[in-house]
Amino acid sequence: MPETLVSIRDLKVQFGAIRAIDGVSLDILEGETLGLVGESGSGKTTLGRAILRLVRPGGGDVEFRGRKLGDDMRPFRRHLQMIFQDPYASLNPRMTVGAIVAEPIDVWESVNAAATDVRVVNLMQMVGLDPSLRRRYPHQFSGGQRQRIGIARALAAKPEFIVADEPIAALDLSIQAQILNLLDDLKRSLKLTLLFVSHDLRAVHHLSDRIAVMYLGQIVELGRAEEIYARPLMPYTQALIASIPSAHGRRQPALVGELPSPANPPSGCRFRTRCPYAIAECAEAIPPLKEHAPEHFAACIRIGTI
Repeated sequence: MPETLVSIRDLKVQFGAIRAIDGVSLDILEGETLGLVGESGSGKTTLGRAILRLVRPGGGDVEFRGRKLGDDMRPFRRHLQMIFQDPYASLNPRMTVGAIVAEPIDVWESVNAAATDVRVVNLMQMVGLDPSLRRRYPHQFSGGQRQRIGIARALAAKPEFIVADEPIAALDLSIQAQILNLLDDLKRSLKLTLLFVSHDLRAVHHLSDRIAVMYLGQIVELGRAEEIYARPLMPYTQALIASIPSAHGRRQPALVGELPSPANPPSGCRFRTRCPYAIAECAEAIPPLKEHAPEHFAACIRIGTI
């Protein structure tokens, strides 16, 4: 069994009255890709940022290799990196691509300019970019190329853990598969651990070893990717999978109703206001995340009766 690399316990993040993350506990295993999926507004991006302390948690703990992450992230930052959703917004337009990729090397390693340039060339080749273009600026590249630059920058620090926050959402469909395959290849060759955040369950299924499903700031289902996709237990997960477009159109109607406000979530099960199987008891208490099959957890009191 792989060791736990990142451990999250009862994590909370609040923005004013909005409970963006409300008591999440999760272990991310060394060498795995954990997919984090849910609708927009479910808290996926906030959870990824809170793990890296890019957003300050309001409660709970995050540990990396058994060491608690706090306000001073300098001992950990190079080990924990992020790939952002919008590659253009995350790149300094005044810096050349070579300088962008070299910056983490300059910060974390004491090497001369020639050695840094060799590393930059190798990193650009690793992500499928022509190193001869390293003196160009971000605006001179396509969206897919800019995302490759962001990936190269994240790799430059030689991290162990990467949060990939919707890394294909801003890209054309023709480019998305290329970036997914690149991330998978890099994960295997560099022995990385990934948290892959996406609303696209097809992409999550393609890339992930396990999948965690979020709804209104809470994890409502967790299990092996194949198991989640083939036998979803939580009605919310079932609805997400049913709404995936197929070659013949949608399988079933998509989710009904609007996502409730995280400032005033429903009592009990937060999905009950949109769930076709909800009963009165669903409003009484928040259902715990229970193991209903080997390594398959779900938060629903109606499992086994629906």
